[in-house]
Amino acid sequence: MRIYVCDDTFEAKMTAIYEAWAWAAAKNSETKKNGGTHNAHDDIDFAINPVYQTDFLDEYIYVEASSEKAEKVVNSIQRDISKEAYVAVYYAAISSDIQALYDIYSFLRFGFRFGYRATSMLSEPSVQRIMTYRRRIGNEVHHFREFVRFSKIIIERDEPKTEMYISHIEPKSDIVYLVGGHFADRMPSEHWIIIDDIRKKAAVHPASLPTQEDKIEYAGFYSNMYQKYLTDEEYRALTDIEELQDEYIDLWKTFFDAIGIKERENYKCQRNLFPLWMRKHVTEFK
Repeated sequence: MRIYVCDDTFEAKMTAIYEAWAWAAAKNSETKKNGGTHNAHDDIDFAINPVYQTDFLDEYIYVEASSEKAEKVVNSIQRDISKEAYVAVYYAAISSDIQALYDIYSFLRFGFRFGYRATSMLSEPSVQRIMTYRRRIGNEVHHFREFVRFSKIIIERDEPKTEMYISHIEPKSDIVYLVGGHFADRMPSEHWIIIDDIRKKAAVHPASLPTQEDKIEYAGFYSNMYQKYLTDEEYRALTDIEELQDEYIDLWKTFFDAIGIKERENYKCQRNLFPLWMRKHVTEFK
């Protein structure tokens, strides 16, 4: 088995798919010339760095992220299958599931064969799996869009003083950019940052446009918003901000308690609609 190892980023995963596909295509061409029928695509698997346990019978190939190769994969999916297929692949790629990258590869093998019809052929197992990722990640994004809570800080050194809104989330999947897109449309004139505490990654919405290097093109580019990996110092500073209190936090908690009807409390239903693991940074549940 030939196992391609990459970092847990969208760009790195698309690069791994590019390298795996190029190797399999070359191997199949050679096999066909020699009269063989074995499909080299069947000899490929993927792993996310770091790999803690290896098999001596497998060959491990570490792949460095390449924006050029990743873009070629993205363009091929949109052109030869469909934009809907690309959206499903993107959602699967940001999943925390370690099997997701292999499932993407399996789907692409099927999708490049059947084109735009592929996403509607739900009897195919690879299509079922990719659409399951699409639905599950979409639900997670929806939950965090509804329950992001911002804390306001005032940057004193600016003149005039700048108001900035900070929020922390801990999603299972790498969805901070998709969550941020919701607020880029609804809070276009505000400075805000949504921080993924697990990955130390943030969706940043400043007053001015980011540099070209900061733009993330593959998921679409929301006006005036970009992604940034935080340094340890930046992360610590932004985490301390969450402990600050103001009158609006107390006011919101009071409102939350006041509108509840004690006789109709149903904690089991509440946990089904809003699981406990999502509540760590939600003001009213602290």
